[in-house]
Amino acid sequence: MLPFTPEQFADVFAAYNEVIWPAQMVAYALGLAALVLLQRKTPASNIAVALILSAMWIWTGIAYHALFFARINGAAYLFAALFVAQGGFIAASGLSGKLRFEWRPGLAAWTGVALVFYAAVLYPLIGLWAGYAYARLPMFGVTPCPVTLFTFGLFLLSVPILPRGLLAVPLLWSLIGGSAAILLRVPQDWLLLASGAMAVPLLLLRDRAQR
Repeated sequence: MLPFTPEQFADVFAAYNEVIWPAQMVAYALGLAALVLLQRKTPASNIAVALILSAMWIWTGIAYHALFFARINGAAYLFAALFVAQGGFIAASGLSGKLRFEWRPGLAAWTGVALVFYAAVLYPLIGLWAGYAYARLPMFGVTPCPVTLFTFGLFLLSVPILPRGLLAVPLLWSLIGGSAAILLRVPQDWLLLASGAMAVPLLLLRDRAQR
């Protein structure tokens, strides 16, 4: 049982989206930049992609969880701490050269592309189809579920071996957010529940083959 109603949940997004505008458009621009930089395969581009992803996690932890979602759910402060920690871990992994990105055709990479496309394009369209007003939608790059989906997508485009610890918080949120989506009637988040179950085995199998 959740400590808030679907209406209260949607109201939080409405208030959040109004206050942070036009951060949503900046997030889309950064997401596009990350995909372009991913193709360059240089140490600087790898760091830039990692820092963009890190910024999305830290922003979402502080701006969404701590400042808005906490109004209706006290657990949001814990979620905020986890998101900020994940952002720090991603940044550290990128700066140390342990997190690198490159397009290498295969099932993992194509699944990653599909998750990125879903997070950025299909996610809001499904929300609109389900009857949510645009202003009340969880938006790409600045809210937990699209950020998690985008992260799994980019992780599936990483090389050669992804640091295992980077999977913990996204996998946890895929279970928390995906399960809550059923109760909250948020159909665009239903894929979130399966995203970890798809991405993690694919990453493990891919990395084992590369070893």
